[in-house]
Amino acid sequence: MKKNIAVVYGGDSSEYVVSVMSSKNVLQAVDPDLFQPWAVEMKGKDWKLVVDGEPVAAIDKQDFSVQYQGEKLHFDYAYITIHGTPGEDGILQGYFDLMKIPYSTCGVQSSALTFNKYYCSNYLRNFGITMAKSVRLTRGDGINVDQLVADLGLPVFVKPNVGGSSFGITKVKLKENLKAAIEKAWEESPEALVEEFIDGLELTGGLVKMQHEEFIFPITEVLPKNEFFDFESKYTKGATLEITPARISEELTQRCQQLSSRIYDLCNCRGIVRVDYILKGNTLYFLEVNTTPGMTATSFIPQQIEAMDMELKDIITKIIQDQIC
Repeated sequence: MKKNIAVVYGGDSSEYVVSVMSSKNVLQAVDPDLFQPWAVEMKGKDWKLVVDGEPVAAIDKQDFSVQYQGEKLHFDYAYITIHGTPGEDGILQGYFDLMKIPYSTCGVQSSALTFNKYYCSNYLRNFGITMAKSVRLTRGDGINVDQLVADLGLPVFVKPNVGGSSFGITKVKLKENLKAAIEKAWEESPEALVEEFIDGLELTGGLVKMQHEEFIFPITEVLPKNEFFDFESKYTKGATLEITPARISEELTQRCQQLSSRIYDLCNCRGIVRVDYILKGNTLYFLEVNTTPGMTATSFIPQQIEAMDMELKDIITKIIQDQIC
């Protein structure tokens, strides 16, 4: 009998719409010859089974099952495609751990660490990993604009400390715009990061490690047409030039992949993870770890897998089989 695979999407952040797109791509990539894929939407306390785009039944949260067509359907595995809370910060992972249901992403501690940009950066800084200077401001803190500019210079990036997909991010060039940018970031997260601007080439690379094999994907070079890689650049076709493999030397490529592998291990990651960098000169500046990276048609991970002459279906099959077969 085929194992029931729940492709879980939705969530409670601004990234809901991205999650919906990612889930469709993943659902198509779950091999129906090996598994029975199901779409499960989560939004707040409303968890439901979705068939052909329509909700058909509520999920029983006591055991992560559902009554469907007169039978009780139990899910054997959860492929999490929620970007943001609760699927990327460890909350949902804790639930699945309690239910003893295997899932596709990092565990609770790893997810919580990597989701908090400030904590993750300061943890990795202890291991000699290079990154931009940053200041964390909690919602309601006083904003000393002059001190921030003295410490970090201009321009700076202001971003939510938790979250992704470039919601609430601003590149600030003028001191008088800094306060408004911080307040904008606070709309997305209780904490904002003001980060030193590193002028360089943006690179990103995915990888996955399993019990008996690993895949470190090619590096992608990111050239947004906008001021920076914002939400529009990420999810609007043609808004960014994305080149895979990146047009960098073989030595730099290997160094970037090796650094991603080291960060993966240091953060105790699991499943597909993407690590972002800025390359300035010959130095790689770490940006962040994405533990439920976008899987939409325009996302980096599917592009990188294709550049390896593999299909997303191949990798997803291996990830699921690594835990339940």
